[in-house]
Amino acid sequence: MRALDLSSLRRPIVGAPMAGGPSTPGLAAAVTNAGGLGFLAGGYKSPDQIGRQIRATRTLTDGPIGVNLFVVSANDADEEELEAYRLELQVEADRHGVELGTPRWDDDAWEAKLDVVRAERPDVVSFTFGCPAAGILRELDGRGILTAVTVTDAAEARAAACNGAQVLVVQGPEAGGHRATFDAAAEPGTSPLPELLATIKATTDLPLMAGGGISTRRLAGEILDAGAVAVLVGTALLLADEAGTAPAHRTALQDPQFTGTAVTRAFTGRPARSLRNRFIDDHPITAHAYPQIHYLTAPLRAAAAARNDAQALHLWAGTGYRHTRGGSAAEIVAALTP
Repeated sequence: MRALDLSSLRRPIVGAPMAGGPSTPGLAAAVTNAGGLGFLAGGYKSPDQIGRQIRATRTLTDGPIGVNLFVVSANDADEEELEAYRLELQVEADRHGVELGTPRWDDDAWEAKLDVVRAERPDVVSFTFGCPAAGILRELDGRGILTAVTVTDAAEARAAACNGAQVLVVQGPEAGGHRATFDAAAEPGTSPLPELLATIKATTDLPLMAGGGISTRRLAGEILDAGAVAVLVGTALLLADEAGTAPAHRTALQDPQFTGTAVTRAFTGRPARSLRNRFIDDHPITAHAYPQIHYLTAPLRAAAAARNDAQALHLWAGTGYRHTRGGSAAEIVAALTP
């Protein structure tokens, strides 16, 4: 079975996988039906949920679809630092009338999710937070599944290429949500996407998708002209009709009181770009305990979403969020296509 050729896309626009709700079967299918490539986000979902979403997406489109999986490595979390943060967050828990979650490490059901990918055979599977072993990438390649690894610097790009990735997803620092750095403890790079793309392009002949802050047709064109085979857009799709974006998140993206974005570890322990709000300002943590902090803060984030409390919610957004507009995914993809 032959893997998807990204250059065959009618529109070189990829809907970035957005874990936590925004990426839905409807959104993935709509991006694909508009001529691009739609993605489902496998992070935080159960294997059964991913399987159901792949099958649901297949009923909505005959075109290619992708699935993204997290590669969660073991960490050296400082237990005292983690306990101090738990105590710090107690005031937040009291404010929302909830109990804090139990910090724990897991691998996000890695093996079971790989089994789902093997069984359902999406056209593309991408990986974030690390690179799978070479044997896994070879196996998926043999099944006709295009493999893509998200990278944030040249060293990661070389490692992914060495392991056999067929495509690299170059993530710039302007991107919303989690940075895809292989080492969660490292401070992510700050080289702007065009510069980062040029650096990585000089190290490999692999096809490159690229994303981070791409919010206009002009920016998309510049990244394509710089050598990307396709551009990833995530924040630009958060207000799409088909997106599962939380109501408070939708409102905040259009609220002038939010005057910028910030990179924070406060919600999950991994660096992630969000609209800047009270929670970020109140908790300038440096702890890199992921996914322990993700589980610790999960009840707080759920309560904030239920109350539409945007000041206590993770409002993932890239630097180009002010250009985000509502409408159908098809209209948004068309508007971004050079």
